[in-house]
Amino acid sequence: MTNPVLESVLEMQRASQEEAFKMWERFVKVPKLPEVARDVEVAGTPHDVVYEEGTLKLLRYRNEHSIDLAEPVLVCFALVNRPYILDLQANRSVVRQLLKRGFDVYLIDWGIPTAADRTLRLADYVRGFMKNVADYIMDHRPAEAINLLGYCMGGTMSTMFTALYPELVRNLILMAAPIDFSRDDGLLKLWTDEKYFDVDRFVDAYGNCPGSFLQSSFQMMKPVQNFHEKYVGFFDRMYDDRFLENFFAMERWGNDNIPVAGETFREFVKKLYQQNQLARNEFSLNDQPVRLENITCPLLTLVADYDHLVPPASSLAIAELVKSKETKSMSIDAGHIGLAVSSKAHKTLWPDAAMWIADHSSTAR
Repeated sequence: MTNPVLESVLEMQRASQEEAFKMWERFVKVPKLPEVARDVEVAGTPHDVVYEEGTLKLLRYRNEHSIDLAEPVLVCFALVNRPYILDLQANRSVVRQLLKRGFDVYLIDWGIPTAADRTLRLADYVRGFMKNVADYIMDHRPAEAINLLGYCMGGTMSTMFTALYPELVRNLILMAAPIDFSRDDGLLKLWTDEKYFDVDRFVDAYGNCPGSFLQSSFQMMKPVQNFHEKYVGFFDRMYDDRFLENFFAMERWGNDNIPVAGETFREFVKKLYQQNQLARNEFSLNDQPVRLENITCPLLTLVADYDHLVPPASSLAIAELVKSKETKSMSIDAGHIGLAVSSKAHKTLWPDAAMWIADHSSTAR
């Protein structure tokens, strides 16, 4: 016959001993933390730089699997932060998911804009750099179109590109892409309101938008999580080698901030956040109208339910604005970055997303 009181005491003792052992492991790990942070590997998928223009580099990933699909995937990340969040670690890599599915995968690394790049506008990126990259891929691949995958601001730019060059895009895949800014009720929309933020004076003063300004803005959107909970969780799991590797990989990417070309930042804030011109059919690039109704290709929209940067409604609105006969959306209970790197996303979302793209692509000859 068991004694409930004795069982309770023994359970408390076991828990106390386990916590004491974990505490000891934490202290043992402390001297090794700088080494772990320094040596953590990111962006490890082998690739070659196949095209360069200004600060831009086009990466083509080496595929250890067979390339089964005719249309390659071109990945377009935002102009904020670095694009290797899509290839952060071997087990958290969107790039590897696509390679495994049989795609030839390219990624645009925008590089770091210099002071001389402050005059670059959205037209220079979409009608210039992106068009040149697409032309290069077409010239070197036996394909008549590409699969275009855009993440966040890169998704907005990919949408503009597809509206301007619909014949070049077989499938459009958007990850947490802001499209209809009237459906954005988040802090970024509030902070960029012209009543509170004079973007003209800001750009005139700084030239390029500083990366430090963007990082602090993103951090202050979730201050408790970014300045308290993150470090409490870090201390609690310092004994876990796998956790430390993941933590420092994210820290490296999160602090790898880059500026945004000043005129591009001005346009994005004024014409999209403040005036919502893209969704209202009033946006143009170098006087060429960007009409979302020109998009007729299959459309896949990926959103994160707890996205504090881009509310899902802002992304999902695109289905009402395009003329695509086939549209599909997939969601996951994660945040903006979790859409690309969370273990849940790579177990459930990305296998299905990669399969959808493959099902809507041509078989390689």
